[in-house]
This record gives sequence, structure tokens and C-alpha cells, in this order.
Amino acid sequence: MTDEKADREPAILKLIRLLGAALVAGVLVSFLALPAVGSAGMATRDAADSFKNLPADFSIQPPPERTTVYSADGEVIATFYHHNRESVRLDQVAPIMRKAVVAIEDSRFYQHGPLDMKGSARALVTNAQEGGVKQGGSTLTQQYVKNLLVESADTDKEIEEAKAPTFGRKLRELRYAVNVEKRLSKDQILQGYLNIAYFGASAYGVQAAAQRYFSKDATELTLPEAALLAGITNSPSYYDPTVFPDHARERRNTVLYRMAELKMITKQQADQAAALPIKLHTKQPKSDCVASKVPFFCQYVKNEILGNPAFGKTQTDREKLLYRGGLTIRTTIDMKAQRAAQQALSRRPSHSRTATEAMVKPGTGEIKAMVVSRTYGADVKKGETQLNLAADYAHGGNLGYSAGSTFKIFTLAAALDKGISAGSSFPAPESATVSGYRDCKGNGSEPWPVQNAEKSKGKSANLQTGTWESINTFYAYLEKEVGICDAVKMAQNFGMKRSDGKPLQQNPAQVLGTNEIDVTHLAAAYAGFAARGEYCTPIAITEVTDSTGKKIKVPKSKCTKAVDADIADQVTNILQGVLTKGTAAGMGIGRPAAGKTGTCESFTCAVFAGYTPDLAAAVWYGDPEAPWGHRNYGVYGRNVAPIWRASMMGALRGTSASSFHTPVKDFGTLDQKQIPNVQGMPVQQAKKQIENAGFSVQISPRAVDSSQPANTVVYTSPSGGSQVDQDTTVMLFVSNGSGAGVADKKGKRGGKKHGGWPFGN
Repeated sequence: MTDEKADREPAILKLIRLLGAALVAGVLVSFLALPAVGSAGMATRDAADSFKNLPADFSIQPPPERTTVYSADGEVIATFYHHNRESVRLDQVAPIMRKAVVAIEDSRFYQHGPLDMKGSARALVTNAQEGGVKQGGSTLTQQYVKNLLVESADTDKEIEEAKAPTFGRKLRELRYAVNVEKRLSKDQILQGYLNIAYFGASAYGVQAAAQRYFSKDATELTLPEAALLAGITNSPSYYDPTVFPDHARERRNTVLYRMAELKMITKQQADQAAALPIKLHTKQPKSDCVASKVPFFCQYVKNEILGNPAFGKTQTDREKLLYRGGLTIRTTIDMKAQRAAQQALSRRPSHSRTATEAMVKPGTGEIKAMVVSRTYGADVKKGETQLNLAADYAHGGNLGYSAGSTFKIFTLAAALDKGISAGSSFPAPESATVSGYRDCKGNGSEPWPVQNAEKSKGKSANLQTGTWESINTFYAYLEKEVGICDAVKMAQNFGMKRSDGKPLQQNPAQVLGTNEIDVTHLAAAYAGFAARGEYCTPIAITEVTDSTGKKIKVPKSKCTKAVDADIADQVTNILQGVLTKGTAAGMGIGRPAAGKTGTCESFTCAVFAGYTPDLAAAVWYGDPEAPWGHRNYGVYGRNVAPIWRASMMGALRGTSASSFHTPVKDFGTLDQKQIPNVQGMPVQQAKKQIENAGFSVQISPRAVDSSQPANTVVYTSPSGGSQVDQDTTVMLFVSNGSGAGVADKKGKRGGKKHGGWPFGN
């Protein structure tokens, strides 16, 4: 170079040429960050020293990803995210999209190292001549590093530092970029960038952007669509096509002609694509429980994650896991049962403001349905609520509501457990004042004035008739005999606690359900009786995996023996009568079932809890503030029991019926006879045999899928061999001869051991 040419050479380039390789990176970065060149020598020295002293180690953590929640049958029911992102592999991105990004962001990406010397020098000269930062020099690798630093920031201050246009930030990015280029291939870096870049409109990563703007996957992007997306990242707000379509189109065309300039596409292709208007097919991202198909169950799952230390030591840790961890959460919800419950609640009388139901699978604690009749949302004026009225306070619910007489089941079980005969009689007057109660500490209580919801049929009752007719005064005397302490302990054995998490209050009126509870735990308790005394804590989550596919340990249901199987079987035997001759007569579901009605104080609401061997459900219904809330029990009973009946029939439709077990122990019931075992008999022969035994007979209008010959008895309800009251009506279930044999195969486990039921479980 001649002296004349050297004099005309820009000072910055002369400095770069003269400096050694060890300093050149620092020099470039320093001048990219500084507005003028007056302090070049000092900046060069500081840049080099700082660059050498920065740690090279850089943890490449995956960017925050959205969490997806699935039902038991694999249906997506909710998503949670801090950023709407779904990472994909590079081969899941259309090749034209990859080219478009490289063309506009870093055309020499596959030729240079962590620093593009030619591009940086060009930017440096421009900035120096203009007296400020007019042109950037960041490579795709540096941009990837910058985005990683922003995404890994936990505080607003850290985010600001990761974005700040300072010399220190630029230098740190370059140092980390050197490290990244040593550890990852160019394709891996490009894949990382495409997954972490922000494309505007709350879309992070190319897959989310393709879905947000075009409702398609990234692998399906066309040339004009790819060019549009590639152009957005330069300024996501300014080039957002949903807000500024003109800006977005101009930027898209810039990308197209840059691609043509680089011979990635032809000039003709660029012209054709540039002539097209922007065509969007937008899809709004759905997040959190407001957008869920099962919002109240979603709320339950969300609160389980955020409130359980199993998912993180602190609330912040758990929130980060849920909203940034890219989890895959498998849940217990059965969409068939859920839809059945939703339909049943939707058909409630129009004057009812609130109904709620939960379904639980016996022996597992798995929540199969969770429904609240009100719309999930924050608009109180429209009647919306974000309170999960089906759940306890810890899972997003309120402080609970009365269980009514459904709570009598625990005093009944405690009585049988203490050896009180099912035929034992206790007073059943219209009203009474009962005294002599003591709690677990031996403390006495004031005399308790109690009256019945309906007129009593007699002056006394036994455990059967007192339960069938739900006689309050009878249960007041029975509770005195059992003891409040033992009755409450039995309820606690079945997982009952107040909705606020506090222990049950020990007072005489607890037998009538004065402790505020939630239907999820009530359903789980009744499921415990269906499982022959084995109570399992309710659970909503079965499996959680992180974004790498690694399983996270999930708390399992805790199953304990709450009461002996014979006691539970006898409780079930008695509760079956509630559906045939008691307060819910006529509410049978065409298969073995048991249940109990309940009303709240002053008849302001009603409750029904019931079960089959395969499913338990509890329904709460009412509005204490409504003027119609003081109508008599019959109105409520006719409203709440049909909800339970419809939801159970829908949830169990298409599944074979299972039998309850006949108690082996003699509980001393009165005036009972054994139902003949008529399985396999022609229907008319079976009908005659049962009538000869002194029972009334009904034939189910619905035939049962079975491999038995048509018009033969598959099973009866109650089951053959059962000891039941002599005025019991026996229902015959008849084969349609379809040859399906599903029920028969299941029933072979039963035989004589289960009193003739073909479907023992």
C-alpha cells in the first residue's frame, strides 16, 4: 500500500489491520457499541482485556416452553405458558423458512465463525463514518446467545441487562458465542435460534408463529409466508402483520429480494411472491384455564402443581415449572364422564344458579369428572366465577358447603362397626331434644333440638328404614349410641375434612352434614364404600414429564383400609334401598347402585352422593339466597337426584355392569329373605321363581349385551343370594343374545362367591 493510499484508508480499518488476532474481536465489538472513534485506543485495550477475562463457560438451557395438559384419553384440555412456544427440530421447519432467516439475518452464517469479520468490519466503518450505531454486526449465533440470556433472566433487571445496548453486553454475547460455536453445529444453532426468536403477537419460535399467523405447522410454510416471518424478528411490534400489514408486506418483500440477490430463489419467484397480498389465517393462542374445555378441573390441576411441594420447594419454583418447564401432564379426567356430567348439569331447572358435581373411580381416587354449572371467568355480573365450587379451598374452591344427610353414611358405618345390628330400633319422632353427647376429649354438649325434614312414618326405625327415609331424629339417637367421636373418626377415615383444610367439628349436628365440605372429597369418600372400605385420596395427575421427556415424580393416591369390607358391604346393601324405596326411589340407573340424599339447613340446597362398583359421584345443587330456596325437600330431591342419575348413566353407558358384594357377616337385619339365584334361566321362569319367594319383580326394558341365549337372565338387582327386606322389588336384566360376551367374561370371576352375580369385581 502506498503512503498516499494509506493516508486515505479509514482509521478504524488501519487499526484493525495493524492489531494482532488476539485483540481484533474485542476491538470490533467495542466500536460496534461506541458512537464515535475518539477513544479507540483505550476501547481496544479494555475490550481485549475484558474479552480474555470473561468466563467462556455458558450453560445452554432450553428456552421456556408451554406446558400441555391431557385428559386420560389423550385429549388436550389446557396449556400453560410464560411464552407461547413449541420447540421443533430443524427438519420440522420448511427449508424455505431456514433460507429466509439466514438470508435476512446472517447471509454468511455457514461460512464464518462466531464473529463475521467482513460483516462486522463493514458495520464498524458505517458506524464510524455516521458517528453512531447505524448498522449492527451480530451473527445468528450472537442473536441466539442474546435470546438465551433474555429467556434465562429471572428478574426485570436481568432482562434489561440482557437487552441493554452496551459494550459489556456485546462483549459478553461474543464471548459466549465463541463457546457456543465450539459446542454446537451450525444446524443446531439455527434450530435453537428458530425456536427461541420472538415473532410478534405472543408467538415465540417458528412453530408458534406458523400456527399464530397461518394456522399451520412450520414444515408447511410457503415462500411468501416464510419471508414474512423471517422479516418480523427485526422489529416484532413494527412488522406485526395483524397490526401493521403494510409494514409487514414491505419487510417481507425486502426479505424476498435479499433471497433472490443471494441466489436462494430466482428474481421471478421473488417478483411473484412480492406481488401477493398478505394472507393470514390467524389462530389465537389458548392459555390457562379460561380457554380450557374443562376449566374447573384445569383449575384443580393448576392448584395441585402450584400448591404441592412435590413440584418445587417454593411457589416461585413451582410457577416456573408450570409456565416455563414445557411439561406434559397426563391427568385422570375421563372426557366421556365429563361430558355426561356437563350435559346433566346443563339440564338443571332454570331457576337454579349453581350446581356442581365430581366423579371418582373407586379403588384409585382418580377424579373422572369435575363440573360447575356456572361459566368459568372473572365477570361476576354475568354470573361467571373462577372459584372451583367442586373443590376444596386448597384447589381453588371456596370454604365449602353442607353435605346434608349424605354425611349420615359415616355414623351408619360406625354403628355397624360397633356391632349395632342393622335391625336395631331407635326412636324416630317428628322432633326431639337429645342430650348426653361427648366429643373425643370427653367434653359434653348442650342438648340438641332436632326435627325431621319430612313427616315420620313411625315412632321408631331401624338402620335400614331410618336410612331409607333419612330420619333426622332417628340418626340423632343413633349418633348418641355410637358416640360423636367414633362417628367423626369414621368420616375422617374416609378422607373427610372441612373444605378449608381444618379438622371436622365435633358437635351433634355433624351427622346432618354441618361441616362444610366439597363434592370431590365427598365423592371420594363414597368411592371408598364402593371399593369395600378402601379409601383412596382424590388425585387429578397421573404422570408429568419435562421438556426433555424425563419423568417428574408425581404424588400418588394414598389408599388405606377405612373400614372392614363386610361393614362397607352392609352399608352398600342398606344404601341400595334408598334408590328403590327411600328418599330417591325411582332414581335407579339400570345397574347395581347405592346412594344417599341430603338437604342443607333451611332447605337452601340439596346434595346427592351415590355409587356403583365402578364409579362414584356427588352432586351439590342450590342457592341459599334465592327465594325458592325454602321450598320443601321433595322439590330439591327431584332436582338433584336426576342430575346424579343422568350423569352416571351417561358416564357408564357402553360399559358392562359390575356387582356389589353380599355381606358375609350376619348383621341381624329384620324380616329379610334370600333372593333366589336365577342367572341363566328363561325370563318368565325366573320371574315366577322370584315371585314364589315372596318378592315383586320388574323386568328391565333394556336388554343386556351378553353371550347368553336371548331372553335369559344375565343378573338381578339386588343380586341372587342377597338377604333383603321382603318387600324389595327385584329387577331382572335380560340377555339380548348379541354374543358380545363382555359382561359374561368379567362375571366369571364371581360365581357363587358373590351371591350369583356374574360380574364380581
